[in-house]
Amino acid sequence: MDDRKILIIEDEKPIADILKYGLEKEGFQVWCAHTGSEGFATACREQPDIVLLDWMLPDINGVDVCRMLTKRYTMPIVMLTARGEMEDKLCGLESGADDYITKPFDLREVVARVRTILRRFDKAHGVEGADQTIYGHLTVAEREHCVYCNGELLNLTPKEYELLVFFLKHPRQVFTRTVLLDRIWGYDFTGDTRTVDIHVQRIRKKAGLEGQLVTIFGVGYKYVP
Repeated sequence: MDDRKILIIEDEKPIADILKYGLEKEGFQVWCAHTGSEGFATACREQPDIVLLDWMLPDINGVDVCRMLTKRYTMPIVMLTARGEMEDKLCGLESGADDYITKPFDLREVVARVRTILRRFDKAHGVEGADQTIYGHLTVAEREHCVYCNGELLNLTPKEYELLVFFLKHPRQVFTRTVLLDRIWGYDFTGDTRTVDIHVQRIRKKAGLEGQLVTIFGVGYKYVP
């Protein structure tokens, strides 16, 4: 079983439904989008671990969506299409796709390809164990108690690590400084809320989260993937 996230961008709803059903049976979390613009927006919002992308979409073709995604993210992309000519396959791969599956396909093959690509992607990005989780450009290795940014180890203090991981695990939730002090430092901590501000500033800079670790004025902070 695998609980990682998959985004299916496919305009033919029956095909999307079959893929979603089969992948969810394997334990994946699955989102579906039926246009290129919807798919791109969903990818930006949900940060999936892998994208299954149809070539022919009603608004933006899959190759252009692939280029849009690979400019912003490092998530692997598999093209799904009825176009089986070698020139088309090369075009898809040159746009940034990691693999290419021609319709009609066997669902078991899709699942196997997805697992293979995720393993290959994890290895290339230094993710070797099930205790490691990717959050965009950050990889949390909980067993090692460390975080990698684009493959490079971050020099974090223990509290910076705990605070960063707490935010990553609770996306879009707003936390007051008092709550963060209680959760990370404990109820018996004698410092004040400025401690939280200082640590947030540090992890923003170290982890490259200036635009994602957001200040909610008068309240606290939230992490926006």
